[in-house]
Amino acid sequence: MKYKNMGTFDAGVVTAPSTGAAVPQRYQAMDAAAVANGGAFLHSELEKRDNLIRQPLTSFTYGRDIPVRVGGGWAEYISAMNVEYGVAGGSEDGPVHAGGANGIPMVQANFDKELFKTHIFSVGMRIMFVDMQRGNMTGRSYESILRDGIRMTYDKHMDANVYAGIKKYGSTGLINNPNVTTTNAASTGTGSLTTFKSKTPDNILQDINDAILAVWATAEYDRSAIPNHILMPYEQFNYLATTRVSDLAEKTILTFLLENNVSKQNGTDLFIGGASWCKGAGAGSTDRMVVYINEERFVAMDELAPLNRVMTQPNTTNVCYDTAYLANLSEVQMFYENIMRYVDGI
Repeated sequence: MKYKNMGTFDAGVVTAPSTGAAVPQRYQAMDAAAVANGGAFLHSELEKRDNLIRQPLTSFTYGRDIPVRVGGGWAEYISAMNVEYGVAGGSEDGPVHAGGANGIPMVQANFDKELFKTHIFSVGMRIMFVDMQRGNMTGRSYESILRDGIRMTYDKHMDANVYAGIKKYGSTGLINNPNVTTTNAASTGTGSLTTFKSKTPDNILQDINDAILAVWATAEYDRSAIPNHILMPYEQFNYLATTRVSDLAEKTILTFLLENNVSKQNGTDLFIGGASWCKGAGAGSTDRMVVYINEERFVAMDELAPLNRVMTQPNTTNVCYDTAYLANLSEVQMFYENIMRYVDGI
């Protein structure tokens, strides 16, 4: 197959294929520009566009580790009512009645109301008018991209609020409540170390059972108050989940712990999970294990007004649209004392 002669280049001047007549000057300039830019226009036309927008890598686990109650509006505080009972002479022998007695002990109730703080989450979104029009050409929604960023910001705020609280406003979370009893892991590891990696599976089980029993004992062994949730750094969790009990065993240490802990033996399924916030949360920046009862009766937080788009208006000064997003959130609420325990140095 023969190719038709399409003309030749000579020092930037193009000659016609047959007559040899010079090509008009405007065509010479166009062709010289195409040679000079290396065919950039052709490159942009032939590129394959990846439609996936890669967002930052992160994780949120707050919804797993605490009950989140929705509703309540824009309240400034959340109140919780507690009651204590008493009877003259105590409940053991005080109510014992005898013939001829001229009175009986009366039950009394002592009420107490506890207040928990709330705070408003607010963030804005600005979309330039020109960017909005360009989005119509590219097929990408700039507003959608910014909405994803707002949601990620909200989830990261919720994570911090649940685990550590907002320090600026004096609130605390699941891992740093000053009213929670803190103990050190037993020195039963190799060379009297306290870390899980230095201990046998039985030693680790003892650490967990000791913490569970300590919490349960403060609840007078109420059957509804058996600890059911344990948090620890991912490093320790992954070690337990991937290390076998022994070289001859098929079960991992984690499986062994889940099957033989005190909670399990008393009818309550125990959850053990990793949480990045536990890393370095203990005294002296040691790793912390958190043992508690993950039920709404004992601990919760409120999303009184879920994240919502509240208003949008055009801004002619900056040629853009401004949108405000708001939410109303509470601090972590611990309704009973000593339903949680910290174990440091794991």
